Amino acid sequence: MQKATIMRLRNVSKVYCSGQIQVHALHGISLDIARGELVSIMGPSGSGKSTLMNILGCLDQATSGVYWLNGTEVGQLSDDELARIRCREIGFVFQNYNLLPRTTALENVEMPLVYSKAKGRRRRALDALDAVGLADRARHRPSQLSGGEQQRVAIARALVNEPSILLADEPTGNLDSKTGQEIIAIFQRLNAERGLTVVYVTHDQEIARQTRRIIRLQDGHLAGDESVAPQKGATRAGDPRI
Repeated sequence: MQKATIMRLRNVSKVYCSGQIQVHALHGISLDIARGELVSIMGPSGSGKSTLMNILGCLDQATSGVYWLNGTEVGQLSDDELARIRCREIGFVFQNYNLLPRTTALENVEMPLVYSKAKGRRRRALDALDAVGLADRARHRPSQLSGGEQQRVAIARALVNEPSILLADEPTGNLDSKTGQEIIAIFQRLNAERGLTVVYVTHDQEIARQTRRIIRLQDGHLAGDESVAPQKGATRAGDPRI
């Protein structure tokens, strides 16, 4: 049975204005992403990848065209409504981790729950850290953690509000290849076991081919949209190596 569409873009364009200069970051992008998909977005620098991710994550809005997120037309929402939908639906992971340096891993993960005034914050944050294998590092500050561990904390923070979508912008960009593979294995497991829709931007062809679909951008245009065959010997959900 075909899965329901969770993100739908139709003829989406984005233009940035700097004085008299207009920069066309996206040109008429139309695509659907189904609930529970594992997708990568590729393209050279300046191709519009981050702009597309910002629109998908409701951090920015299209200049023209229509974007529906889980059936809601995003362009019709107020700033407060956009903030609520980001908090409820979307978890974000960034290349530079964006952790608060003077707070512990646990406190970093708790932060979205503080903003949303959620109950049971400590237990939920510990559960999120446990989901990425870092429950035993909860009291450590970012400076006491490796790059891979910091990215795991960032993933736990993205998970703590139990979103339906996980968006990651170059999540392995600051990591060595082995650690990067460990991070991708976490995304694969979360997708397989929790049914999370996972979309990440990457420059790495090998990383991209560990998703099930690659969307390619070129100069702001949709240049390709291909399915990826499962890789022989790929790490599977539940594998003890994850």
